[in-house]
Amino acid sequence: MEERDVVAMIRPGRAITGMSAVLLPHTADGSVDWAATAAHVARTHDAGLTPAVNMDTGYVQLLDPADRARMLALAAEVTGGRFVAGAVVDDAAGAAFDLASHVAAAQAVLAAGGTPVVFPSHGLNALDDEGWVAALAAIGAEVDRFIGFELGAMFIPHGRIVSLDAYRGMLAIPSCVGAKHSSLDRALEWERLRARDQDRPDFLVLTGNDLAIDMVMYGSDYLLGLSTLAPDVFAARDRLWAAGDPRFHELNDLLQHLGLVAFRPPVPAYRHAAAMFLELRGWASSDATPPGVPRRPASDRALLRDILDRLAPWL
Repeated sequence: MEERDVVAMIRPGRAITGMSAVLLPHTADGSVDWAATAAHVARTHDAGLTPAVNMDTGYVQLLDPADRARMLALAAEVTGGRFVAGAVVDDAAGAAFDLASHVAAAQAVLAAGGTPVVFPSHGLNALDDEGWVAALAAIGAEVDRFIGFELGAMFIPHGRIVSLDAYRGMLAIPSCVGAKHSSLDRALEWERLRARDQDRPDFLVLTGNDLAIDMVMYGSDYLLGLSTLAPDVFAARDRLWAAGDPRFHELNDLLQHLGLVAFRPPVPAYRHAAAMFLELRGWASSDATPPGVPRRPASDRALLRDILDRLAPWL
C-alpha cells in the first residue's frame, strides 16, 4: 500500500468506539482481588469505554469455569450489560473444532447481557482458512451477535492471523459485528480497514495493536489491553480526536510510550506491567500475577512511575 493511500485513510473528527480488556488484579497471596476487579470494571465503564472481560488480559486461559462465570456476573451487574467477554473453549493441541462448545461459550456471554468475543481455540485455529470461516459462520447461525478475533502467536502459542480472503469471509457473516485484530502489524490492519470500507462499512475493525494505538486515526476502533492501565486517559484521548483537538497527538504519543514499555518482548509480560501500573495508581493492592505469567524486572517500576507522573495533567 502506497503512503498516499494510507494518508488518505485518516479520518479527522471521527467518534472512536473504545473497548478495554480488563486486567484481573490479584492480592499478594495470589488470589483474585474481586473488589479491585469490580472497581476497575466500573471505572472503565464510567470512563465511557466498554469493558472486555475474560480476555487474555484477564488471564482467562488460567481461570476455572466458576471464576469465568463469576466474572460474567460481575460485569453484568456493574455495567448493566454494556460489556463484551471472551467466549473461551478449553481444548488442547490436536483437538478437533467443537462447534457445540463454542456456541455454549458464546451463549453464556449473551445470557449475561454481553457480546461474545470468539476466543481462539486449538480446534478453531487448526482449520484452514475456508474451514475457519465456515466455523465462525456456524457459530454465527446460533447467536444473534459476536465479535471475531485474530490473535497473533506472540500472545498465545496457538494464535492465528488469517488471510485477507478469510477476513473478507468473516465480514460476510451477518451476526459478526466486528473483529479484534492483534497481529501488531499496521500493514495487515490497513488491509482489513480497506476491505471493511469496501464490503461492510458498519463492521468494527477493533485494533489490538498496542504498539500502534494511532490506528484509530485511520478508521479502526479498539479493543486493547494497554487501555486497562489508563481507561480514563484513553477516553480523554478519544474525545480530543473527535473534537479535532491537536492535543490528541501529544497524549497519544505519551500513551504509546507506555505501550512500548509494557508490550516489549516477551509480550505476555505486559500483564505484569499492567499490574504494576495499577498498583502505582492505587487501583490494586499488589503487582501479583498468576503462576507462569512472565514478569518484568523491578527496574520497570521507575519507568512506569515516570510515565504516570507525565500523565498527571490528564488524570
